[in-house]
Amino acid sequence: MYIVTGGAGFLGSAMVWQLNQMGVQDIIVVDNLGKSEKWRNLRNLAYTDYFHKDTFMEMMLHGEEPWDAPQAVIHLGACSSTTERDVDYLWENNLRYTQTLCAWTLEHGARFINASSAATYGDGSQGFNDDPDALDDLRPLNPYGYSKHRFDLWARNAGLLENIVSLKFFNVFGPNEYHKGEMRSMVCKAYEQIAAHGSLKLFQSHREDYADGGQKRDFVYVKDCARVMAWFLENPEANGLFNVGTGKARTWNDLAEAVFAAMDNFMRVEYIPMPEAIRDCYQYFTEASMDHLAAVGAPVPGTSLEDAVADYVTQYLATDDRYL
Repeated sequence: MYIVTGGAGFLGSAMVWQLNQMGVQDIIVVDNLGKSEKWRNLRNLAYTDYFHKDTFMEMMLHGEEPWDAPQAVIHLGACSSTTERDVDYLWENNLRYTQTLCAWTLEHGARFINASSAATYGDGSQGFNDDPDALDDLRPLNPYGYSKHRFDLWARNAGLLENIVSLKFFNVFGPNEYHKGEMRSMVCKAYEQIAAHGSLKLFQSHREDYADGGQKRDFVYVKDCARVMAWFLENPEANGLFNVGTGKARTWNDLAEAVFAAMDNFMRVEYIPMPEAIRDCYQYFTEASMDHLAAVGAPVPGTSLEDAVADYVTQYLATDDRYL
């Protein structure tokens, strides 16, 4: 039996889908559905039960779990908004909850896989090296990144990285992200803009060393991310802190071109000023160092931006059933 927190969310539902592809259906989904549209991410998936995250924590803390001992807990539940400013909320929801769940999982002899984030790297001036010894030099640019960074520091200082997996996901995109509003990937937003207007708006660059649309990101397909997590489930001897990206930074213009091509449309881009509120904390370059992941034998995400965008657009965004 597997427990997937955030199991109705973007990464979480992709992981439930991946487990289903592996023939696994004995899955407990933990999330906070509320009045959101996340429930739609579960419609095509097979799982045993669902619990609200607070109910799940209460049962866990009081030893009232109505489930057998899990083989693994894949913890993908968190507030992932980079614009969230309630630091107390992020501290409790992203850090304390994760610490408690990690301790409980290890006490029960189960595998613990955690979603960290490339947001922990801040402006990238210290590089994108996932060596735990480099954690002390990182300065995240927003409270979300800081909450993820604090867990990685805690796990390292407590000696737990020898027994768990924490994955620093870079710019993930793909099906089942539709509920995320403004936090959806630019692929999803671009498809909608192009379908409605035939053109796409991208931020201008406010640095002389980057052309408009030339800002770079390490874009990684959600299916590749799910395969990486599946590999760690099947290889419990591999533990530690790992980047999950492609290791190849691409520009926003590259991404735009891929979306236009997948939609069989001519490229028309308008560059608009970046909002002043985010100019000082905007990342102009991210690129995962993938040596550590490759060294343990895990599958380094290899789907090209063009192929991933084409799959996302033609198999999901442009279809009646857009879900995994």
